[in-house]
Amino acid sequence: MSKPTFHDEQSLADTAEDLGNQALQQGLVHSFVVRHFADSRQFYIPDEHSEPLTPEEAYMQFKAWVKPSN
Repeated sequence: MSKPTFHDEQSLADTAEDLGNQALQQGLVHSFVVRHFADSRQFYIPDEHSEPLTPEEAYMQFKAWVKPSN
C-alpha cells in the first residue's frame, strides 16, 4: 500500500478529491460536491452527510470506502 501523497491542506484536499473520484468510479457514492474557496474547500456527499466535510473528514470517509488497488 502506498503512502499518502499529501503534506499540506492543499495536497490533502487534492487527495480527498482523487479518492472521491475513485469512489464514484467504484459505484460507492452517486455524487459528491466540492466547494472551492480562496483558502479552503468543503466537501458534500449527498445522502451521507447534511453538513459540509473538511478535507480531512472527506479524506477519512473516502479512504474508508475505497479499496486499495494492490
